[in-house]
Amino acid sequence: MKYKILCSDLDGTLLSTKSDVSKTTITTLNKIKDNTKVILVSARMPKSMTYIQKDLGVENEPIICYNGALVLDKSKEIESVTIPLAVLKKIYQLSEDHNIKLGLYYKDEWCVETTSERVEKEIRNTKAIPEYRSTIATFNDWEKLDITGAHKIMMMGTKNTCDAIYPILEEKFGEQIAIYRSNDTLIEIAPKSVSKLSAIKLLLTDAETLEDIVAFGDNYNDLEMLKNVGCGVAVGNARDEVKEIANYTTLDNTDHGVAVFINNHIL
Repeated sequence: MKYKILCSDLDGTLLSTKSDVSKTTITTLNKIKDNTKVILVSARMPKSMTYIQKDLGVENEPIICYNGALVLDKSKEIESVTIPLAVLKKIYQLSEDHNIKLGLYYKDEWCVETTSERVEKEIRNTKAIPEYRSTIATFNDWEKLDITGAHKIMMMGTKNTCDAIYPILEEKFGEQIAIYRSNDTLIEIAPKSVSKLSAIKLLLTDAETLEDIVAFGDNYNDLEMLKNVGCGVAVGNARDEVKEIANYTTLDNTDHGVAVFINNHIL
């Protein structure tokens, strides 16, 4: 197999720990990166991706952040789509009613009201530090700066509160936002009009097609990407729905599944 582009999700896929790529994976990608573009595709914010780019030695390639809501080619902004402030305010009120905390993301800004076990875990995993201020203060600041909205919302609750709010979000805002349950206690929200696949399409040159891409993923937000590229690969720890649509399933992320697939099928 020969591919012009390798696209990979990070958490649960390329990363062998919660925050870093293994030396095994770095060594393997070093063997192909001169002839294959390596593009990182994640729900993460830019600064939580660029340190991984540096570790891999692919800083010259673009990155797809926030599940496609923000696409950057070094300092150049290729795409930026936000959830409007008016919608954010309604989601905030709903979250207050259900005792759910919000994390708001815009470019490299991450705002939370207070620290928590979940926030501390996110700091460790993504190597980013949030700004602590009230959500209302964030809205006011953004309005003064003419920031139109958030690239991503993270809703942090319990299993019960997330179970309760999820169908309400779908009913009230389903036509405006993409709602993604990343685990029992986390709901991530992105603009409806973007996806990992839509962002990848923006980066293709006239000489490249989706068939030229091998992509790796593990979760629901990877389904569309894996389904539509030349070769979609699920890691062993992926959700069953992801494995069902993938062309191949490799080993778990903790067993360097991406590197193993490259060694067995691409090199």
